[in-house]
This record gives sequence, C-alpha cells and structure tokens, in this order.
Amino acid sequence: MAVTVEKEKIIQAVDSRDKELRELALKIHANPELAFKEFKAAEWLTAYLEKEGFEIERGVADLETAFIATWEGEPGGPTIGILAEYDALPGLGHACGHNIIGTSAVGAAIALKDAFPNLKGKIKVIGTPAEEDGGGKILMCDKGIFDDLDAAMMTHPKEKTIVLRGGLACIGATFKFHGKAAHAASAPENGISALDAMLNSFAAINSLREYFTDDVRVHGIITNGGDAPNVVPAYCEAEFIIRAKTSKTLVAVKEKVYNAVKGSSMAVGATCEIEEGLLYAERNNNLALAAIHTENLEAMGVEVFEAQKQGGVGSSDFGNVGQIVPAIHPYIHVGDARTHTPEFTEATKSEAGMIGLNNAAKSMAMTTYDLCTDESALKRVKNEFVEWKKSQ
Repeated sequence: MAVTVEKEKIIQAVDSRDKELRELALKIHANPELAFKEFKAAEWLTAYLEKEGFEIERGVADLETAFIATWEGEPGGPTIGILAEYDALPGLGHACGHNIIGTSAVGAAIALKDAFPNLKGKIKVIGTPAEEDGGGKILMCDKGIFDDLDAAMMTHPKEKTIVLRGGLACIGATFKFHGKAAHAASAPENGISALDAMLNSFAAINSLREYFTDDVRVHGIITNGGDAPNVVPAYCEAEFIIRAKTSKTLVAVKEKVYNAVKGSSMAVGATCEIEEGLLYAERNNNLALAAIHTENLEAMGVEVFEAQKQGGVGSSDFGNVGQIVPAIHPYIHVGDARTHTPEFTEATKSEAGMIGLNNAAKSMAMTTYDLCTDESALKRVKNEFVEWKKSQ
C-alpha cells in the first residue's frame, strides 16, 4: 500500500516540525518528573499546543498536571483523542519513553492541523499524568474525561513496532500486619510477630501458584520488616500487585490471595489490614482501528511485528480507557533495549528514539485523518466496540 497524496501532506507536516519535536522530547527527557509532579513537562507540552492554536484546559479531573488541548477544523466530524504520557520512573528517568509518548501525541495533532486546517473533526490531545504509579487515566475515566471521544490512541516506544499487544488487568494491595511487640530473647512468649504473619503470607501465596492459570501474576516486596532484630515486630508491611487476564477473573484471584494472607495472619495471632489500590482493566484493542493503523505504518515502510502469543505483557491504565471508547495502544521501535532499564533510558534520547518519535507522530496523525475522512472506517471501528460491549 502506497502513501496517498493526502497522507504525504501529513508526513511533510511532521517532518517540518521534526527539529522542534526532538527538542521538546529531549528537554522532557533531561528533566524527568515522577507521578503527579510532571509540572514542567505538562507546561512545555501545553505551551507548544497553545502557541499552535489549540484551546487548553489545565488541571482537568482535579489533577494538576492533567490537561486537554482541543482543536476543531470543520464541525460535524468525530472527536478523536490522542493521549499523552510524560511521567518518569524513580531512579531511571524516562526508561519507559514517556518523553516520546507525550511529544508524539502533540506532534501528531499539530501536524494534522497544519496539513488539513479544514479537517472535519475535533482533535483532543489529552495529557494523562502518573501512568507509572498512580493510575492517572483511571482517575480521569472516573471523571468522564474520555466519554465524548469516538476513538482514542497513543503510541509507546519499544524494541519492536507492534500494534496489537495486550495488557493484563491488575490491582495493587498493601498488606499491613499488626502483632504485639516483646523482647525477642527474654520474653518472646509475650509477643505476636507481625513478621511471621507476613513471611507465612508469602509462603501461602507461593503455594497457590500451582493452581493459578498461566495468565496470573502475583508479585510483592517487603516494605517494612520490623525495626530491630531483638524486638518481636509489632508491625510489618508488604506491597503486592495481582494480575489476571480480565477484571472478572482478577476478582477470584484476588480473593484467594487475600484469604491466604488473612489465614496466615490468624495462624500466629496477628491481624492484617488490606489497603487496596485502583483497578487497572485489561486492554481492549479495537481490531478495526488497529488494522487502519497497521496499514499506515506499513505504507510508511515501517515493519510491524506480531505480539508474542503468551506472556510478555504488563498492565497499564490505558486499559480503562479501552473499556469506554474504541482504542489502540501501539508500540514503535526506538532501539533494541527493553523498557524499565538504564539502556532504554538511553534509547529514548537516541537517534533511533527520535526516528521512532517521528514515525509515531506520522502514523497517529494518518490514522486520525482516516477516522475523520472515511465514514465507513469510523463505522467499522465503532460497530466493533458496540458488539464488544454487548459481549461483556
């Protein structure tokens, strides 16, 4: 499939802004900010969009670093959301490439406006903070931020270009074990060990693994193991993430884990308080939308790989968006390193990373153009989503 004359305009529009987009992505990369603290990145992204004629709403969904930037060509077309992420990882900086995600979203929207100022449609760049830790999109879903969209998309950097890759449902849980302090040598009989309750809980969870399906993942760390070796610990704490293929199956897995923890605590006379986090839904990739996006990538000469058949997926708050609107979460090649590593931090500022940024902006702009100009394509996307909703 060759690039059409219309899409060549989009390619040229992105290329004309390549220098600016690189500078923006590298500035965000050099100033990594953690969840809900992305003040610089949010300001740089919105300032660029505002300068280019987008209407800016800052602090949406009661989140200081969330934003919506809107541009409408001709009225009467669909409303398409291009999602931006821009938070970094503790100690690693942009080892997940959110500097590229945020900048490519901005680049796609501005290029589309440049190429087709009379496009029939409304484009929203939606800035979503705290993907790495905090579930910003989940909080924004709860506030109805995505409800008026006809479709949504974003592009994530990766070692391979993949359009269809899943994501597990997951939930975080903090287990707070309460016992009774005592001198560990002279009067241990007066104590109740919160540490034993916690260690027994780890063992009990491990004993469940044989009976979980292959998609289930349960992993945790000890965040408080007591204060001194000669004191029976009165308080200990552990953090876990529990994952499963769907939100529905996650409920049963979660209950098994919680029962194992409660029983382990009771066995030594301790109690456990469970503090549950946000529910991250599984990813619902819209296949019709994915097919359009794949065609655009391949027309640009970008090789698209299939996702591996089993495993190889994590979880993202983008899954919650896909429960509300037709959505895709493709990946773009930026080098050979794996995410969440120091090597990937380097990749997201490399020449390969900047080429990936350029390709992501082009492909999302082209896909958005298709949705705004091809009524049959938009109808296929929306009909698939309606049928999926009926099946839930």
